[in-house]
Amino acid sequence: MVISRRQMIAMAGGTASAVLLESCLRSLSRPSGAQTVEGNAGFGALRPDPDGILDLPEGFRYRVISQAGQRMDDGHRVPGAFDGMGAFQGPDNHVILVRNHELTPGARLGTTAEGASVYDPRCKGGTTTLVVDPDLNRVQQFTSLAGTSRNCAGGPTPWQSWVSCEEITMTPDLNQPNNPDNVDKPHGYNFEVPASASTAVVPEPLVAMGRFRHEAIAVDPRTGTVYQTEDQIDGLFYRFIPNEREDLSIGGKLEALTIQDVPLAITHSGFPVNQPVSVEWLPIEDVDPVNDTVRYEGQQKGAAIFSRGEGICYSDGHLYFTCTNGGDVPAGQVWKYTPHHSQPDTATSEESSSGTLELLVQPNNPQILDYPDNIWMAPWGDLLLCEDGAGEQFIIGVTPHGQLYRFARNALNGAEFAGICTVPGGTTLFLNIYSPGLTLAVWRESAQSS
Repeated sequence: MVISRRQMIAMAGGTASAVLLESCLRSLSRPSGAQTVEGNAGFGALRPDPDGILDLPEGFRYRVISQAGQRMDDGHRVPGAFDGMGAFQGPDNHVILVRNHELTPGARLGTTAEGASVYDPRCKGGTTTLVVDPDLNRVQQFTSLAGTSRNCAGGPTPWQSWVSCEEITMTPDLNQPNNPDNVDKPHGYNFEVPASASTAVVPEPLVAMGRFRHEAIAVDPRTGTVYQTEDQIDGLFYRFIPNEREDLSIGGKLEALTIQDVPLAITHSGFPVNQPVSVEWLPIEDVDPVNDTVRYEGQQKGAAIFSRGEGICYSDGHLYFTCTNGGDVPAGQVWKYTPHHSQPDTATSEESSSGTLELLVQPNNPQILDYPDNIWMAPWGDLLLCEDGAGEQFIIGVTPHGQLYRFARNALNGAEFAGICTVPGGTTLFLNIYSPGLTLAVWRESAQSS
């Protein structure tokens, strides 16, 4: 169920403010294709947090439910570098959070597990799992994936698992003498962690999904197709059609998006806003190359180039994803991809080769949007973007009409927001502050529901 903004406000007995950023935006120039905050967007001005962690609108509250360095139930300490995260409904109305840690081999405090539960003993990245009760008290915390590297984002699946993505393509062949970031195994893969796991899983790289600088994934629940972003300035937008739904380990087809009649389209600048274009998909043959060349194969075939693809989420038949430094002024873009199905109610994983791509948001002004990274559809129907730029960091809301507003501010230290998510149908937001490593729950008073 999607809760409208009006319903959310009614539950709290309040009213939305007219404008969040209007006073400062009126004084800014409006470049071509920019969105500014006008009209009735957002929930009001952000209130200074007396604890100096998270500024929120009137009527919203938060709680810190985990932080780096805590002793976990498995005896290990919580690693730092909190990044992407997924939320799942657990038994007894508990919430299960699976959280990425973007750590390299040289990190001081990383994931820890034993034996076969470690993919590469040199590497410190992976995931931890948290379980919270209906009152948002943490009841369990443990390592769930160990020995991977730079687990940046990822995404939840409809079959109740988290796909954790490595944003690095190191191999033992690239090792240098005395380099703390040397590895024992190749990296640049996705790894799957069931939400139901109670201990560290045995890591299995999902090779058929490609070896490249993965950022995030989102699954179309109608088909089981997995869409993937790539954090490169010349990255591609991919989809993976599994041979069998709900089992990514047995292979499938990897493909890259191309804009119809515009081979090798450059999308980071000069692209029109709010004008859908038709797209097609190109096969990627060498999904596990020795070097980081997957995108080069796609480019040679005419795939469209995106500037640092980052977060992605699925909502109501559409895939929304960000490009961190896309735009005529390289401060960020939000894209919408809509797959075309001849029979949406009976769609299978063998999707049509067509679809439409639309550039939704490109303010071309870092004072409005500054390096969007993780993205999520809020319970009230707006997209929420986690900034990862310079200076102050905000969570930016985007209404269906393209209005932007500030939903939250990092009052602690200016570090990036990450991992924003909700349980399907829930109204409690969960999010991370990357450093020093905090996981928070955010809710509207009188409307709390996991």
